[in-house]
Amino acid sequence: MEICMPINHKKPLQSSLFHCQTLQFCSSPSSLKWAPVLDIEKELLQHSERVKSVDLHPKEPWLLASLYSGTLCIWNYHSQELVKSFKVAESPVRSAKFIPRKQWIVTGADDKFIRVFDNNTSEKIAEFEAHTDYIRSVAVHPTLPYLLSASDDMVIKLWDWEKGWECTQMFKGHAHYVMQVAFSPKDSNTFASASLDGTIKVWNLSSSDPEFTLDGHSKGVNCIDYFMRGSKPYLVSGSDDHTAKVWDCETKSCVQTLEGHTNNVSAVCVHPELPIIITGSEEGNVHFWGEATYRLENTLNYGLERVWAFGCMKGSNRVVIGYDKGTVMVKFVSSHSGVSMGSLAKEKEKEL
Repeated sequence: MEICMPINHKKPLQSSLFHCQTLQFCSSPSSLKWAPVLDIEKELLQHSERVKSVDLHPKEPWLLASLYSGTLCIWNYHSQELVKSFKVAESPVRSAKFIPRKQWIVTGADDKFIRVFDNNTSEKIAEFEAHTDYIRSVAVHPTLPYLLSASDDMVIKLWDWEKGWECTQMFKGHAHYVMQVAFSPKDSNTFASASLDGTIKVWNLSSSDPEFTLDGHSKGVNCIDYFMRGSKPYLVSGSDDHTAKVWDCETKSCVQTLEGHTNNVSAVCVHPELPIIITGSEEGNVHFWGEATYRLENTLNYGLERVWAFGCMKGSNRVVIGYDKGTVMVKFVSSHSGVSMGSLAKEKEKEL
């Protein structure tokens, strides 16, 4: 599928709660009659201390942000109100995720501890020392009672909460800090890891050794995200070499390098509903790329300094961005009459 996106390059309005930029998606030239225009609206802006991770709840209108100060915040993005805020640790909480089926929040912090809280009462459910160095990332298995954690100790661990948070597997192979882990959407027994050793490794839960390694960045890899193209899994990675790369997981090859940032690429995601790759950098820019064309189509900068995290989810047209100085939520809204977000997603799937 070819995509074209004429952009209205307005400078973001720092003082307004809402601002709008425009993306126009179209398929191949033979089907230009289908060209929905998507406005990017700023829905929420909350100033805070440095945000290290963000997540969206699949059922409640909740935005979860974990802060460098050791605090967790939950915002209701419909009412624009703070639902709750509580201290988790005296050190940075670099990763926090909802576990909706348990009504939990799980966190990983620089004090090496994993902590689990009831997301309604804030009661602490579990707390244990999980690693020997900073915990950079946690990832929740989509169906099984499993949690992955990744650390500066260069080890990834698998935890089973139905076995009292027993560590049931360790994954070793990286030669530097492990910055992020992510489960594959095609096979939930498979996951990928990003490391400052410059590589991405792909693993199976049943083996402590990696299945294969993707090597192509010239500096450390900070972040990864999976996406599907038809039935094929792909990865996007962001690096201190100022680039993002797109990887075909079946051929184990880099299919595109995305160049345009002027500092470390610190966050990446692929929107689960729209053909958009999103990258964020320590220069403060968020770039939107066509998933099929790999063209840089738009750039946002809200003046909140470095970008650290993205959050988005299936069934939602929103993207959350975590910065040094706060959190921004934007949403994609169709301004083309008769075209819904859902129909755009279905058209994307049909043409891939």
